[in-house]
Amino acid sequence: MEKTSSLELLERRKKSVANGVGVYNTATVREAKGAIIIDEDGNELLDFAGGIGVVNAGHCPEPVVKAIQEQAAKYIHTSFNVVTYEPYIELCEVLCEILPHGDQTKAMLVSTGAEAVENAIKIARQATGRQGILGFSDAYHGRTMMAMTLTSRIDYKYNCGPFAPEVYRIPFPNFFRYNEGKSLDEFVDWKLKSLEESTKNLVDPKSLAAIIIEPIQGEGGFNLVPQRYFEGLRSFCDEHGILLIADEVQSGFGRTGHWASWQHYNVQPDLSTYAKSMGSGLPIAAVVGKAKIMDAAQPGTIGGTYIGSPISCAASLATIQYMKDIDLNSKALQIGKVITHKFEQLKSEFTEIGDVRGLGAMIAMEFVKNKDPRQPDGGLCKQIVKDCAVKGLIILSAGAHKNVIRILCPLVITEEQLNKGLEIIESVIYNLIKK
Repeated sequence: MEKTSSLELLERRKKSVANGVGVYNTATVREAKGAIIIDEDGNELLDFAGGIGVVNAGHCPEPVVKAIQEQAAKYIHTSFNVVTYEPYIELCEVLCEILPHGDQTKAMLVSTGAEAVENAIKIARQATGRQGILGFSDAYHGRTMMAMTLTSRIDYKYNCGPFAPEVYRIPFPNFFRYNEGKSLDEFVDWKLKSLEESTKNLVDPKSLAAIIIEPIQGEGGFNLVPQRYFEGLRSFCDEHGILLIADEVQSGFGRTGHWASWQHYNVQPDLSTYAKSMGSGLPIAAVVGKAKIMDAAQPGTIGGTYIGSPISCAASLATIQYMKDIDLNSKALQIGKVITHKFEQLKSEFTEIGDVRGLGAMIAMEFVKNKDPRQPDGGLCKQIVKDCAVKGLIILSAGAHKNVIRILCPLVITEEQLNKGLEIIESVIYNLIKK
């Protein structure tokens, strides 16, 4: 077969693929391994995007590839609703082990993070007999109807309404942007008071089935929920009989140095959702929760034809075991220290970098104008992404104003590769700001 250049491939994309499918980077891929992508022209690219946080265990880890091959040779699809198979059950058992929700935990599998969110909402509504769902600004939960309604960012849902009813939203407790000179404790007190006030001027808490939150917002810009706010949210839910859902689709499976970021906070959600890196790139997602709540959903009301594909289940089982074998959570913590150190150095030199934040290896830096958190600099951030691409580094922006550089590199990245990528970011920032 004649080799295709990157430009030729992108031209073919323009002619046959709908424009609504996003293009976050113009890189192409012929093959990939670990933290390296080889493009259609044979160039070696360093991957700091990880397929939007999907390949924490690296591109094509050998145990996962082998598991996929072996399962594909046995059977590809029967639908778990019709014919029961062990990989689905075994994966649910493993998820309940590493992500325990109280004394008894159960899980269910679907194909995508958005599906996981949709099903978590259905479970919460059936468990409580209530309809309302409370979410947060800057949230991203997917592009299906309920998930898109819960998603805050407008440019993900232009002209896609009407949206699902009985969905309410309050500001995410973003300390960097909205602290207004308050200390962290003062800020959290203020935001918890606002949460209480929402019961008077936004929604009756007795009508709320669940509150859904990303403990670390992904597309929103790697904003961390403050510890005491998360604890207060848990108490608020307990007081009013509301279920707490943690969306861990981007932050799960090693990214923060735990299987889920809520484990850092020691705040137990009632339900939680996962996808992305739990399958090393195959479509697999899960809802995990307290058994009594999970079992409140009536048979046939959750799931679908492709829930827990046998091949995806095999990939996920192999991925999780591989993560255990190489202690990926520890690797994430070490990688995060290196990234944070470099970003903090840059922040001390450039006032354009307003904030450096994150947890584990889920690290970001936010660009602003005039040292003002309320003046996001999306233009500078966009140019950084472009210039890094020219130098062979794939990175992504985030945030409502696209003014945040986020790092989602595979956690199997070598020390040499990590330092090389950080040096590229440093040189690009220096050239753009100092010139």
